[in-house]
Amino acid sequence: MIRATGRPSPRGAAVGRGIGIGLMYGLWKPRVLGAWRVPASGPVILAVNHSHNIDGPMLMGTAPRPVHFLIKKEAFVGPLDPFLRGIGQLKVDRTTVDRTAITDALGVLEEGGALGIFPEGTRGEGDFASLRAGLAYFAVRSGAPIVPVAVLGSTERRGRLISALPPLRSRVDVVFGDAFEAGDGSGRRTRKALDEATVRIQARLTAHLDEARRFTGR
Repeated sequence: MIRATGRPSPRGAAVGRGIGIGLMYGLWKPRVLGAWRVPASGPVILAVNHSHNIDGPMLMGTAPRPVHFLIKKEAFVGPLDPFLRGIGQLKVDRTTVDRTAITDALGVLEEGGALGIFPEGTRGEGDFASLRAGLAYFAVRSGAPIVPVAVLGSTERRGRLISALPPLRSRVDVVFGDAFEAGDGSGRRTRKALDEATVRIQARLTAHLDEARRFTGR
């Protein structure tokens, strides 16, 4: 469900959310906390920690709104390519400045949609220890608030049937934090302004992750 302009459609993301709900609640037991903190309408960026491949689909199935995720181009292979495009996801080349992905992501925000980002850039410890400037750029450029999201429990244990996945019907916590503005109010988009915004964002995301871990005991 891609528009003639090539931009992902809200309808496609809504279909993706429906698929995510069915899969995530069918295979695991998500516990969703603080979903009310996500603005009900208007542009928003969901910044998610990333330690397992199911983190993105888990957010798609538990967020209160359809989400357009920026996903590495390596995932768009074979039949997954048209499928991911059809459910409103955005392909990004992480090895270069992907202007098409940037334009599409800003387009999602301009149209009042929800953009999902793994600010660490790739799967890792999921602790927001190393942030790329992309999140700050989208937040400052669009003025959209950021909602931090902590997905916890996806890497605690390996499943017996499929070791690459968490045990089926195990609990995964998805904790949404308070929305915040990344900019300093000046409207500046210089390299220095983005670097300063990245520092502020990292502090807020790390604080949310720490709080989520204390609250859930994970």
